[in-house]
Amino acid sequence: MDDEEIKYFVRIRNTDLDGTKTVQIALTGINGIGHHTSRTITTLAGVDPHAVLGKLDDQTIERIADAVETYTGQVPEWMVNRPKDVYTGERRHLLGTDLSLAIEDDINRMRKMRCYRGIRHETGQKVRGQRTKSTGRTGMTVGVRRKKA
Repeated sequence: MDDEEIKYFVRIRNTDLDGTKTVQIALTGINGIGHHTSRTITTLAGVDPHAVLGKLDDQTIERIADAVETYTGQVPEWMVNRPKDVYTGERRHLLGTDLSLAIEDDINRMRKMRCYRGIRHETGQKVRGQRTKSTGRTGMTVGVRRKKA
């Protein structure tokens, strides 16, 4: 196994993955795939998650790529990152540029609706209810002013 030539870049789903890392860690380089999802993909493909990605043969890499493509149909509904798409109503697992475009589209939809979250996104403030008295300060303000005694 040490005599084999290692591939430093492995291309899956239009993303160059680091061939020197293990399969489980390297798959997290694709947007939309975290540790849990990558472990599930390696199980679906029948690959050792601790094997080095660059040392795998082409058929094994093809099996991993097929498992990434067919991930949505093989897992329960709670394991996908978009259980009910707003426009189509079907469950999907978005990866790569599709994910970033969908997030951008969702934010633009909230801005058009003029909902609370959309307005917070527009003004660049915290969106998810965090406190803003001491953190999230942007602009020219430096430090805290004391009230006159």
